[in-house]
Amino acid sequence: MHRQSVAVGAVFLVMGTLFGNWATLIPIVKSKFGLDDAQLGLIILCMPVGAALANPASSWFIHRYGMQKMTLTSMVAMSLCYLLPVLSPVAWGVGLGLFVTGIMIAFTNVSMNTCASIIEHRSKLHIMSTCHGLFSLGLMLGSLMASTLIGLKTPPLVQSMIISGLMLLIWLMVRREILQIEEELTAEEEPVKPKFTFPRGPLLIMIGIALCTNLTEGSMADWTAVYLRDVVHAPEYLIGWGLASYSFFMAMGRFSGDYFIPRYGARSILKYGGWISALAIAVAVFFPKTWICIAAFGMVGLGVSCGAPILYGASTRLPNLAKGVGLATLNTFSVATFLGGPVIIGFISKAINLQSALFIVCLAGLAWVYLSTRLKW
Repeated sequence: MHRQSVAVGAVFLVMGTLFGNWATLIPIVKSKFGLDDAQLGLIILCMPVGAALANPASSWFIHRYGMQKMTLTSMVAMSLCYLLPVLSPVAWGVGLGLFVTGIMIAFTNVSMNTCASIIEHRSKLHIMSTCHGLFSLGLMLGSLMASTLIGLKTPPLVQSMIISGLMLLIWLMVRREILQIEEELTAEEEPVKPKFTFPRGPLLIMIGIALCTNLTEGSMADWTAVYLRDVVHAPEYLIGWGLASYSFFMAMGRFSGDYFIPRYGARSILKYGGWISALAIAVAVFFPKTWICIAAFGMVGLGVSCGAPILYGASTRLPNLAKGVGLATLNTFSVATFLGGPVIIGFISKAINLQSALFIVCLAGLAWVYLSTRLKW
């Protein structure tokens, strides 16, 4: 067992767990301040704004202090910042807390992915898909833990303190291994600094697919609990199960991706994943029953699971682009859509209803299927 790989994977697990806990608490925050879906969407927007502003600075901090120290420091800060939204007695304070949390998410995300990339390069291991699978597993664990604590009538602040405390224990367990990751590269290995390039050709198609997959991922993360409570009227202790189901099947899909992708081909996996996602969301929209929706959200997770590993891997192999440029450009659009897409869902839900808003995600799945057929892999 490669200890540094396990340690970095644990950081992905922590990020997913914290996000899963917060996503399950969103309906409680909505009720606490009497927010409508548009107002909730605006508050949720504060997290991607913070992340977007922090992304350019994250590479400077990594260069200045090292990816290991930045991973560990931002992991602690992120665990504590997730308490801010539930601490606030006013709605604008929730937005401010999410803004700061978004900054810490950006720092953690860039740092831990850099660590994973260096381990892959140095040790000749393929761990990126598994790491993203651990994020999905954490998303499931966080939502299940939150739902269980909600069922036990645990106050949201106490609940978040329990989960954040557990994540800090993981930090203590992985600290030494993270610090031992080798960082120095030779002149030939030194990567080109990520920079934006105007997308064209295959990269443009891949970005189109990424917009669809990340809209789906972000919408599932932020709106499944609200959908189960406000549309389906599920029992309170089950409102986190939709996200848990989604996260479980996404994790299983990612853990098995290294077997199925070479066997059936990346384009086929992308195309059928889009079909599964679109049909599952349609089922949840037209048959809003508790267990039907929980199962449908699970199928959405399975459909979307291999999208990120396939697209991220392919973006690093595009011809006529400097190393890292394709991935950096794709990631710019992916992060923006994952965090900002749910805000659009909130405004559509306010204007029409949440079922209609989720149907937009279904249409995105169909667009994703079409774009997959345009790839020439």
